[in-house]
Amino acid sequence: MDNSRTGIRDDTVPQERVPVSDPRPGSGHGSQRTVIASYSTYAEAQQAVDFLADNDFDVRSISIVAEGLSFVERVTGKMNWGRAALSGLLSGALIGAFIGFIFGMFNLFAPLTSAFTLALNGAIFGAIIGVIIGLIGYAFTGGKRDFTSVSSVNAERFDVTSHPNVAEQARQVLRQMP
Repeated sequence: MDNSRTGIRDDTVPQERVPVSDPRPGSGHGSQRTVIASYSTYAEAQQAVDFLADNDFDVRSISIVAEGLSFVERVTGKMNWGRAALSGLLSGALIGAFIGFIFGMFNLFAPLTSAFTLALNGAIFGAIIGVIIGLIGYAFTGGKRDFTSVSSVNAERFDVTSHPNVAEQARQVLRQMP
């Protein structure tokens, strides 16, 4: 069987034990874990754990550990007073409209009419408050962050780990994975 496709480690490779925290609440201490498979994406690691669960493996002893983490911040544009005001206006209007709509639905006589009226009033009020908050927030940066960005955390690989006493059993189940 081609183990490189499934990410399962070959039996000739020594079992690797890595210290990671036990994810169950109340464990309060780290424990030795054995890597049973490595994947390049989280979706593949999740699929492997799902396969273990579908095959009646006790997945309470399984963890997915992201390795080789890197923080990436992609700059998307320049921030200025106008953009801060526009951003605050849009977010405030959306939040205000949503809250107004929800409150309007509680009107027993004309819920739909009341909901749209309150949504419009909420959008206007929210836009005004949003502009004020957006400008105050930008003023507090003091010109030290005059750009907008999107950030993410990326991993090189995702290791599926287990307690050492069930690692070989988990590997055997994963070898059957299509």
